[in-house]
Amino acid sequence: MKKLVVITGASSGIGMELARRFSAEGHPVLMLARRREVMEELNLPNSLCRSVDVTDLEAMQSAVREAEELYGKTDLLINCAGLMLLGYPAEQDFDEWSRMIDVNVKGVLTGTKAVLSDMIAHNEGTIINISSIAGRKTFDNHPVYCGTKYAVHAMTESMRREVSGSNVRMIVIAPGVVETPLLSHTSNQEIKDNYNPWKQEIDGGLEPSQIADCAWFAYQMPQEVCVREIVIAKTKQAD
Repeated sequence: MKKLVVITGASSGIGMELARRFSAEGHPVLMLARRREVMEELNLPNSLCRSVDVTDLEAMQSAVREAEELYGKTDLLINCAGLMLLGYPAEQDFDEWSRMIDVNVKGVLTGTKAVLSDMIAHNEGTIINISSIAGRKTFDNHPVYCGTKYAVHAMTESMRREVSGSNVRMIVIAPGVVETPLLSHTSNQEIKDNYNPWKQEIDGGLEPSQIADCAWFAYQMPQEVCVREIVIAKTKQAD
């Protein structure tokens, strides 16, 4: 059996496609998200599905330990759980800002905390953080979302430098627009109504499977090779 892969945000979109891809490649997968029943419906072989709040470190650690008892130590963690709530900065509810910081930043930290020490101790392992092009440049109506994704980029690169001597890889993938339910969480209908025509102008977003392809490409490189960052978007997406 191949090595264990842990994926957060695995109940939809990119996270679900990542679970499908790595399972198809023969890896046991620990799938973490709030909606356990959705993950279980995939019926992937050698998989464990747990309903976990990614901001809850103790719950994350418990789920990882349970999976490792079945499948061995975690070789790859993919932090994919994310929340995009667009809004006008003077009008957006403060709670929406807090929720994005919790999921997009703290969620990456809890997953990393759950596996990084063991990876360093075993002198191998890979962590892939799914960020966004919004972590490289700013967009209107994205102020706090951009801030969280800039944080993901900064944390990934800073940690990568510090753990590189332990043969642990830290990788960030920054997609442009992807066809996922992410926009549906935005409460401002005007912003959603303006977003969709723009997306049609670039012939829609990337498919989640294309992000999974990027993750697989980076992971299957020899452990001595670290693909530090992948930026991917539709050709017509100028920004």
